[in-house]
Amino acid sequence: QVQLVESGGGLVQAGGSLRLSCAASGRTFSTYTMGWFRQAPWKEREFVAAITWSGGDPYYANFVKGRFTISRDNAKNTVYLQMNSLIPEDTAVYYCAVSPRPFGRAVRDFLSWGPGTQVTVSS
Repeated sequence: QVQLVESGGGLVQAGGSLRLSCAASGRTFSTYTMGWFRQAPWKEREFVAAITWSGGDPYYANFVKGRFTISRDNAKNTVYLQMNSLIPEDTAVYYCAVSPRPFGRAVRDFLSWGPGTQVTVSS
């Protein structure tokens, strides 16, 4: 229903920052929540952060510990993930996803996915 394209990934040293962007197009009327997941090699896909589209209410995984901030620009149909104080454990492919429901944290709660963008944090 919704097409998603991530951008902003790359290589950064530990302690550095990146800002990821996700642009949505298509049937966005069915979107209630936009969020970010990540998946490291040989690991399951993991919830990172999400935000409700109309209310702008953010929520995060516990491991974020205040380092990441999610935001959205409704006019641009774009969600952002500002990542600060990055550590090597943050290395993963980061995926944008949308959900028709609020406050989901499971992969099954999100119905459309982008192709992902690689984030690599060196020590």
